[in-house]
Amino acid sequence: MKKAKVNGVEISGEAVSFELDRLVRFYMSHGMTVDEIKKNLPKLEEKALEQAIGAKLLLDQASRLDLPVTAKDVDEEVEKVKAQVGGEENYKAALKAQGITEEAFRRELEKGTRVNLLVNQACAHVADPTEEEVATFYAAHKDEYVEPHQVLCQHILVKSEEGDLPEAKSAAFEKIRAIRERVMAGGDFAEEAKKNSDCPSGQQGGSLGWFGRGMMVPEFDKAAFEMKKGEVSDIVTTQFGYHIIYKADEKGGGAQTLVDVHDKIKDLLRHEARGRAMDAFVADLRANAKIEYID
Repeated sequence: MKKAKVNGVEISGEAVSFELDRLVRFYMSHGMTVDEIKKNLPKLEEKALEQAIGAKLLLDQASRLDLPVTAKDVDEEVEKVKAQVGGEENYKAALKAQGITEEAFRRELEKGTRVNLLVNQACAHVADPTEEEVATFYAAHKDEYVEPHQVLCQHILVKSEEGDLPEAKSAAFEKIRAIRERVMAGGDFAEEAKKNSDCPSGQQGGSLGWFGRGMMVPEFDKAAFEMKKGEVSDIVTTQFGYHIIYKADEKGGGAQTLVDVHDKIKDLLRHEARGRAMDAFVADLRANAKIEYID
């Protein structure tokens, strides 16, 4: 991957990785699959480097302008971070794990807040997408908006690995068979999962949440999608051992309406419009900076 210097200062690998992570999360949230991400990774890496260069230019410009950021502004950003990581305790643990003091972290947040002010100034003239623009985009990309087929399942696992002795495999099979018999006789699936499942999901009654095709190992995937809603599967053998599956619900597999995707499209168009404005703004900054690429 290429590296770059901005006015003699090299862009760190961490800065490029941060931008790449943001790109991947954004495009996946707008429908790009993992395979598409992998296929386009070289282009995404190039874009991440360019965004890191832009971020450096923006940071330097914001510092030069000394845009006003108050302690209250930083406090609000800190509270947002705490909410994202699950509270004060997790926040302090995360800082400790990264080897950064709270004071140093606040300084970084102050820089980021100052850059956000600069970005908002540069995009102040950008209007929100109109309803007509949203509808036009949907009409042109309608075939792309299909809700994937998903299922909501619980399962119970009794582990049995390839290297297990025959008697251990037999005991595991008998255990899952007995569990299934109790469930089919009216036993509570969630309670059986809590008491007997070797999967961590057992603590949540075996719940796996919603998942789409290809997210589970093939044998499990096939059984889950072929079952009817409300059914308990036969014993399913995978590389992890023996499972029984309860299919609680299923959804998707059809076209999404404009109402379904309206906010997502509006967000995408807004992002693209602000991106164009920022591209023009950063281009002006680049014209007055020394950018060097390093192979």
